[in-house]
Amino acid sequence: MGEIDPTDRKILKLLQMNASLTATEVAERVGLSQSPCWRRINRLQQEGFIQSTQAIVNRHKVGLDIVVLVNIKLSSHGRKMLDEFEQAIVDFSEVVECWTISGAMDYSLRVVAKNIGSYETFLRSKLLQLPHIQEAQSHFTMREVKNVTQLPLD
Repeated sequence: MGEIDPTDRKILKLLQMNASLTATEVAERVGLSQSPCWRRINRLQQEGFIQSTQAIVNRHKVGLDIVVLVNIKLSSHGRKMLDEFEQAIVDFSEVVECWTISGAMDYSLRVVAKNIGSYETFLRSKLLQLPHIQEAQSHFTMREVKNVTQLPLD
């Protein structure tokens, strides 16, 4: 994989803030002509610096008002069981992030739901139905202070 220079970093910062910018608009802001800028953007995509381009949907506008942080402790840690658990989590649309973590718990999930009742339904009918879950701790978020997708590229 190639290296990125300061101009590439400027391009990435701009696209993180607004991926709908055209190559011409990006070029103007970083001081390049359109063709070299397009080639740089294309290279950044090909080399995996840009994983995807997505619209960020306002969860409140679509009725997903609850965010729950769920820590999971498994009763066993065999490779097959871990793979099965992780595949099940990938298939749950309510889970928008899943991390393996160090410490007393094994996984941390970020779950979105319409309300507490819909979260409880997800918890009882899906999550707690998975084998090998020893413990699930739910932490309901109160107020979102910061939620960004931009990485610090400085």
